[in-house]
Amino acid sequence: MEAAAALTVPTIAGFSSSSSTSLFSGNSGLFLHRRVHLPKNNIRVKSPATFSIRAAASGGDNAVTLLDYGAGNVRSLRNAIRRLGFDIKDVQTPDDILKANRLIFPGVGAFAAAMNFLNEKGMAEALCDYINNDRPFLGICLGLQLLFESSEENGPVKGLGLIPGVVGRFDSSEGLRVPHIGWNSLQIEKDAGILDDVASRHVYFVHSYRAMPSDNNEEWVTATCNYGDNFIASVRRGNVNAVQFHPEKSGDVGLSILRRFLHPKSSISKKPAEGKASKLAKRVIACLDVRANDKGDLVVTKGDQYDVREQTEENEVRNLGKPVELAGQYYEDGADEISFLNITGFRDFPLGDLPMLQVLRFASENVFVPLTVGGGIRDFTDANGRHYTSLEVASEYFRSGADKISIGSDAVYAAEEYLQTGVKSGKSSLEQISRVYGNQAVVVSIDPRRVYINTPNDVPFKSVKAQMEKHMLGISARSTVGEKAVQLARMSLQKLCRS
Repeated sequence: MEAAAALTVPTIAGFSSSSSTSLFSGNSGLFLHRRVHLPKNNIRVKSPATFSIRAAASGGDNAVTLLDYGAGNVRSLRNAIRRLGFDIKDVQTPDDILKANRLIFPGVGAFAAAMNFLNEKGMAEALCDYINNDRPFLGICLGLQLLFESSEENGPVKGLGLIPGVVGRFDSSEGLRVPHIGWNSLQIEKDAGILDDVASRHVYFVHSYRAMPSDNNEEWVTATCNYGDNFIASVRRGNVNAVQFHPEKSGDVGLSILRRFLHPKSSISKKPAEGKASKLAKRVIACLDVRANDKGDLVVTKGDQYDVREQTEENEVRNLGKPVELAGQYYEDGADEISFLNITGFRDFPLGDLPMLQVLRFASENVFVPLTVGGGIRDFTDANGRHYTSLEVASEYFRSGADKISIGSDAVYAAEEYLQTGVKSGKSSLEQISRVYGNQAVVVSIDPRRVYINTPNDVPFKSVKAQMEKHMLGISARSTVGEKAVQLARMSLQKLCRS
């Protein structure tokens, strides 16, 4: 469905709602530092139409050809292209590539799977011809990596061979956390065209493999990024461009990159704000607990000791606002990611949770930062005896606009099983989803609970001394498995998801 001309959002204080105070830990520790200024006074969201650009392509041709090979979330890119005023034509045959006026190749997933798709469909040769003829091209993430000679991912695997170099995995031997996930800065090496508005701004990366700059590919490299070492962040030669990061998930600055590629001669109505990016940033993640109220409508709520009902005579579900509207508000406020946790989902039939799927679809039309969704994502069997794997469930959420899947209790079950057997079954939600979509697409969600104890010996897991308390603070997890959740997760989840 096309995005509305304006998003109506109630006036709320920026990030003052308790629904946004959850903290995640990850590649950069706790996400406390704010990437952009978040106003504390009440603000009202401007209409997204202020950034909408209607392209005036010559000859009335307003179509962008999209090479989507079916892995990962491409909905956000589609929405971004439409937001900028362009129509989309999907590649069906090699001839569609050769006839394209402008071609975008977004890549998510494994190098080998993408190359197999291109070769089996006869599209690899057509893509090379298109690029060698200096036609307008933009590769994104894996769409950049495939331009190189080969990749070490499950390989070596031969690439398109257009750019000298081998795509290799980040070196984690010195403790570098892989994948590289988050907002990082670029070092512009030379005129990059589409990156003119990116100076001193962060863009969003999520990848485990990268190509390195060398004397052989120097003429291509327009920007690098530092994560352990300097790797290639963007390339350009003539009308051919490719970036390792995700512009469709990089907010206003990402939209400006797409606009410069799609219609380089147009003027921009809203330039991204100046920044002072110099390294990998801490992230601000707005976490929204979503559940149905007594009328069946999905609302954002927050519990007091997990009690989400108001202490009134009506005893209604606490309503902090509508999920799509609040997601739009937090995006405008400067949130780096949005997380939806469906705390009452259709746990006996997750694929029947149509309202939550619609939340993702509508949110992705106006929110151009990563979206995470969780709640009931696991294997299940419906009332008719039809079995669905967690991968099938997750795939539907990815197609609806999710970039990451959050798994709770099911992850703890997998960890317990691994600790008991020492064998990875390959059938857990973590393994199924990360094998197809990459481990960067799977998030483990743990709800901490404060427990006061007298000494560390009172509990079998790690405890932390509270600075302002006389007691010791034990950390456990609210999970159907019990108090070992945190300890088990630390010991085995990394092994289960390791690529």
